[in-house]
Amino acid sequence: SFPEDAVARAKEMREAIGPAGTGAYTNSQGVLQFRQDVADFTAERDGHPSYPANIFLTNGASAGIEMCLTGLISDDRDAIMIPIPQYPIYSALIGRLGARQVGYYLDEEKGWAVSEEELQKRWDAAKTEGLNVKALALINPGNPTGQVLSREDLEVICRFCAKNGIVLLADEVYQRNVYADNKEFISTKKVALEDPQCENLQLVSFHSTSKGFIGECGRRGGFFELHHIDPYVQSQIYKLASSGLCSGVAGQIMMSLMVKPPKPGDASYETFMKEEGDIYESLKRRAKILVDGLNSIGGIECNESEGAMYAFPRLTLPQKALDAASANNQSPDTLYSLSLLEETGICVVPASGFGQEKGRIGFRTTFLPEEDVIVKAVEEFKRHHEMFCEKYA
Repeated sequence: SFPEDAVARAKEMREAIGPAGTGAYTNSQGVLQFRQDVADFTAERDGHPSYPANIFLTNGASAGIEMCLTGLISDDRDAIMIPIPQYPIYSALIGRLGARQVGYYLDEEKGWAVSEEELQKRWDAAKTEGLNVKALALINPGNPTGQVLSREDLEVICRFCAKNGIVLLADEVYQRNVYADNKEFISTKKVALEDPQCENLQLVSFHSTSKGFIGECGRRGGFFELHHIDPYVQSQIYKLASSGLCSGVAGQIMMSLMVKPPKPGDASYETFMKEEGDIYESLKRRAKILVDGLNSIGGIECNESEGAMYAFPRLTLPQKALDAASANNQSPDTLYSLSLLEETGICVVPASGFGQEKGRIGFRTTFLPEEDVIVKAVEEFKRHHEMFCEKYA
C-alpha cells in the first residue's frame, strides 16, 4: 500500500487539476496550485516573495528558453550573449530564430569564471558590428564546465545586464547538483533583489525536473519565473504560451512533486531523505573519481566538477594528430572522440560542439554511470590516451 502522505498528496493534486483530470488542457501557464508550489519553493530558497502569476510551467526548461528567445528576437541584427563553452540549445535556437550569438568566454584558468572586462569587450564588439544585444544567458551550475558561480560572479553579470538594459536569462537547472564543499548555489533572482545596482534588472530564471536528483527528463517538467518584466511583455509571453495550449500535465505534476517533497513528520520523509542523500553522496564521489582519474593521465587536465553532471577536460595532443584531423576535415577533438569510441566504447562529446578558446582541445563526459563503471572508465581513458598519443607520436 502507498504511504498515507502519498495518498493525501495524490488527492490534493487531483482536486487542484479539477474534474476533467490529467487528460484535459490546463491554464496555459499551468495548474494554479502547482505554480503556487513553485512560488513557495523559490520564496523559501531566496528569502524573497514569489508569485504564481509570474510562473510559467513548461515542457522542460528548453521549451521555456525557446519561448523567451522567440519573444526577444525580431530581426537578424538582434543578438544574444551566451557563455563559451555553452549548452548548444542556445546557439541552435538563436540560429533558427535568425539572430546572432555573441559569445563571452569563461576563464578556464580561473575555474571558468566570468569577468566584467570580457563582457564589456564582447558588448563593444557587438555594438561596433551594429548588433542590437537583447539578452545575456548564463548557466549556473555550468554545462558543460561544471563550475558553480559565486555571488561575486553573479553580481558582475547582473550589474552588467542592468546597466545595459538587457534581459538576463538564468539557466539554473542544475541548482541542486553542487558538490564542492566550499560552494553553494545562489539564485540570480536572490542576487538581483539584494543588490541595489540591480533594482531595474529584467530577469527570467529557468528550472527543470530533468536534472537534480530525480532526473525525470522524460516527464518534460520545467518552469520559468519572470522578474521585473514589463506587464505588456508578460502578456505577450502568455500569448506565446497559449499558442501551445499548455505544457504536459504529467510534467506539471512532476514539477510540483520536485519543489514540494515530503516534509518532516510525513510518513515518506525518512525514506525520501535517505534515497536523495544516497544519490547526492554517490554523485559527489563519482565526480571526484572521474576528475581525479582524468588528472592522473599525462596530457589531460580537468578543473574540479563543482556542480552539474559533467567533466570538461583539456587535452594536449601530438602535432601529427592535429595534422591528421585537418586532413580529414575534422576538429582534433572529434578525431580523438571517435578513436575513444571505437577503441573503448566510451562515448564523449567533442568540446568543439560547445565552443571553446581557439587552439583548445577537449571533450565533455559525465559521471552519471555507477561508481564501479566510472573506475573502469578512467582506466580505459588512460589506456586509450596513451595508445592515441603513441599512434600519432
